This record gives sequence, C-alpha cells and structure tokens, in this order.
Amino acid sequence: MLTAAPLHAKEPEGADRVRGDQWHLRYLEVPKVQRISQGEGVVVAVPDTGVAPHADLIGNVLPGTDTFLGRYGDGRQDQDSHGTGMAGLIAAHGNGDRGALGIAPKAKILPVRVKRINEQGNSDDLAAGIEYSVAHGAEVISISSVSGPDLRLQQAVETALRANIIVVAGAGNRPRERQVGFPAAYPGVIAVGGTDRSGNHATVSVDGPEIDVVAPAVDIYSTSIDGKYRKGTGTSDATAIVAGAAALIRSKYPYLPAQEVAHRLTATAVDKGPPGRDDKYGYGVINLVAALTADVPPLGFESTAPSAPSGLSPTTAAASPSSDSGDGATARGLATLGAIVAASGGYLLWRRRRRADDPPPRISR
Repeated sequence: MLTAAPLHAKEPEGADRVRGDQWHLRYLEVPKVQRISQGEGVVVAVPDTGVAPHADLIGNVLPGTDTFLGRYGDGRQDQDSHGTGMAGLIAAHGNGDRGALGIAPKAKILPVRVKRINEQGNSDDLAAGIEYSVAHGAEVISISSVSGPDLRLQQAVETALRANIIVVAGAGNRPRERQVGFPAAYPGVIAVGGTDRSGNHATVSVDGPEIDVVAPAVDIYSTSIDGKYRKGTGTSDATAIVAGAAALIRSKYPYLPAQEVAHRLTATAVDKGPPGRDDKYGYGVINLVAALTADVPPLGFESTAPSAPSGLSPTTAAASPSSDSGDGATARGLATLGAIVAASGGYLLWRRRRRADDPPPRISR
C-alpha cells in the first residue's frame, strides 16, 4: 500500500536531521498540541510487518504477537520497515530535538505482526491481528493496509467497534488501488486519505464516499529498521498520523466513547475542496489543536460539550492515565461503557457524523 524507501543515514547524523525533515509536525502544529496531550495511558495496536527495536521507540513498544507465524513471535521484529515506520509516526519520542517524533509520544504500541513484507499478507491474518488487539487492551487500532471484502475481517472490525475501540484504516494508494479498500470501507472505521505538503489532495491517495478525513501523506519521515530512518508516501503514513491523533483525544478525554472521538476528528477538520464533505478530502484535513480544545456538540447529546462522568473532570481524567497494566484500561472501559449505555443503549456504528452546513465548533482558549 505504501511507496517507501529506507533512508540509510548514519547515526548520529540521521537523528540530527530527521526532526527537521518531519514537515508534518510543523504543518499540524504538533509542538503546541503536545502541550495539551501526548497520548498518556493509551495503547495503539499496529497490525503490520512488526516493530523493530529503535532508539526513538525505547519503552513505548509492548510485547505483541505474530499472527502469520502461528504466534511464535511477540511482534517486536520487522524485516520490511513499514510497521516500524507506522509505530514511529504514532509514538516515537526521539531524544530532545533529535530523532523522530510521533504524534502521541507517550502512547504505547502493541505490535501485531500480520505479514512479513508490506505488499504481502492476507485478510485472515489481518483479522486475527485485530482480534488479538481487541483481546489485549488496544484502545486504538491503526491499519495501514487494504484488502478486498472478507467476512472474518468484517466481523473482527465489528467486534473492535463494539468493544469501544477506535479503528483507523488507510483508504489505499493509486495506481494499485482504484477505490477505497477494506477495512477502511467498513462502516464505523475512520477511513483516511492523504494530502501533500500544501494540504491539497495527494495524487497517490484514492478517493471515494467512504473517506472521513485526510492527513499528510507525502515525504513522511519516520523510524526504520536497523536504527535508521525512512521516508514514505501513501495513505499508510496518513493513517498512522490520524491514529496518533485519536490517541491524543482518547488520552485527554478517557471517558469519551470511540464514536465521539471520531466525531471530534471530523467535526474539527479543516474543510477542503467543495464546501462540506467530499470524496477527496472527506470532512477535511485533521486539526489537532481544535480536536483537543474545541467545544464539539456530542452525537446524540443535548449538551454543547462532552462532560466526564460525575466527579471526574477532563483535567483530572487527563492527569490520571492508565498504567501499562490492564487495571487502568479496565476502569476507563467501565466508565466508557456507562457513557455509551446512558447515551444510546449500545454502540452506534457511524459513517456520516455531521451535516455539511453545520457551523464550525468553537475553540476553547
């Protein structure tokens, strides 16, 4: 799905240069964003080619699994660099102002090795990877791959959504794909397209009615295998960036149901192309500052801003992330379950979350 080539820069020169090459950080105002949230307490599953050890990811990669090898490995190896690159875009912490920086540098990565090479793999192994992610505490699943429709894959996605997990998936890349692939095309999945350095539709990105949001997808620098760095172009990179954004929101608003996290991303996106939603940009380019600070009317609620369960303020919730154990995730899951039941009696699958003529949300200053 991704057109990419490793950057064979030698250390430490590569670490010195890569932060400046990560243009998407400046474009998305990530330094400002990370003063608000850094993804603390959130586990992001990355079903991909695995995640190799890298200095910029030390401490942020949990033990995972290999689904295509009969689960003999723990996901922390990568012969391709694709999975390591996606993990870095989500949760690399770098070293001060050197090295690669992810969108949510305090999030944890759950590596699920579902294929050896990025251009290979199958729907069954991907479905198994999603199932593993659901069973092992993932709160966001970042899927930078596409396939055709598949019953087990669809069921795995539906299971994740019912478990209040945010599922983010890439739309696909031209010329290999001509329309939005699966699992991005399934209802409830945040389908991600790509933009170039100017914020315009990237020619590599497919378009279609399933697109929800777009993010930078051209010349995206991140971590690679053997301690090196890579440059990628494609909706794979945009997907990992959006997954990192979802981790930021979930960390700041840990009581917020998954569909409300998705709603924040679409409701605050910067509209591009024809007014309202369109097939190239979806609802627009993600706006991380607005997604974390805007007064967004929740879906199905009469109030004008999301509120925490009684006795829990957003500040308190954000300041008390879960630990690496399952206790914090369980507590957050119970609180979230209560919010879902109170709001709608069950988890709602969504696709079209706001009207094109809705006024933009207010930004809290």
